[in-house]
Amino acid sequence: MRIVFFGTPAFAAYSLKKLKESGKNIVAVVTAADKPAGRGMQLQESDVKKTALELGLTVLQPEKLKSEEFVTQMRQLNADLGIVIAFRMLPEIIWSMPKLGTFNLHASLLPQYRGAAPINHAIIQGETTTGVTTFFLKHEIDTGDIMLQESVSIEPEDNAGSLHDKLMAVGADLVLRTVEMVDSGKIHGHPQILKGDEKSAPKIFRDFCRLSEHDTVLQNHNKVRGLSPYPAAWADTPYGPVKIYESAPFTAEMQHTNDSFIVFGDKLLFRCTDGLLSLLKIQPAGKGKMSARDFINGIKNK
Repeated sequence: MRIVFFGTPAFAAYSLKKLKESGKNIVAVVTAADKPAGRGMQLQESDVKKTALELGLTVLQPEKLKSEEFVTQMRQLNADLGIVIAFRMLPEIIWSMPKLGTFNLHASLLPQYRGAAPINHAIIQGETTTGVTTFFLKHEIDTGDIMLQESVSIEPEDNAGSLHDKLMAVGADLVLRTVEMVDSGKIHGHPQILKGDEKSAPKIFRDFCRLSEHDTVLQNHNKVRGLSPYPAAWADTPYGPVKIYESAPFTAEMQHTNDSFIVFGDKLLFRCTDGLLSLLKIQPAGKGKMSARDFINGIKNK
């Protein structure tokens, strides 16, 4: 079976490596164009491109997915199956080309958390379970017929980074199982059933990442977890804006104050509707990550 793989970040590269190591016939890998990044603005290759080159695979980096050149390249590949993981939206002329169809790996238990940021939003919403889904592509994003699903627990200590890594590993296994079942003809997608309680996972912008005094301790704590390590929750303080990477509910007794931010010993506290959230690891603007204690010591020494 001839497979074309579409993907860009590490989440996709992990599955690509798993497929190749399992002996699957990947005839081409399609990924994003190299982009300038870092202080020197040097061209950076995607994780998928790096992995593909290490594995000796053919890499395609089309600027336009509808270009005549790329469409011709795809036809010449004569693919049986397309696999899409963390890649931009494909035009129908591309995803409909493989004989057996094209499937996507999504980091949620669809139809829950359709959208660009399912890992972040699942933690922010306080979920204790999420998972991965493979499904056939169709016109509307994340709505295609479901092939396979696998659940994953979200532990209280998980953040977006640790959950990403768990789902990346489980997802790679699910992709391999899906390919093998497609190859054997034993898999047929079933429609997503909507119950009316579906939550979405839209793209995350900076204003969304701001902690709010109008939310509870748990809501703000889950936001910190769900946005760490990237893009990171943040808040304005009397000492300037800070990004927040770790937090914990603060349960000790202290004198009442109406201040939004409170320095209490070696603790930096943020006021919520029902209590205080202790900010454990932060990053002031223009500085590196540091503990609340180091931040407070810096304030005192000014």
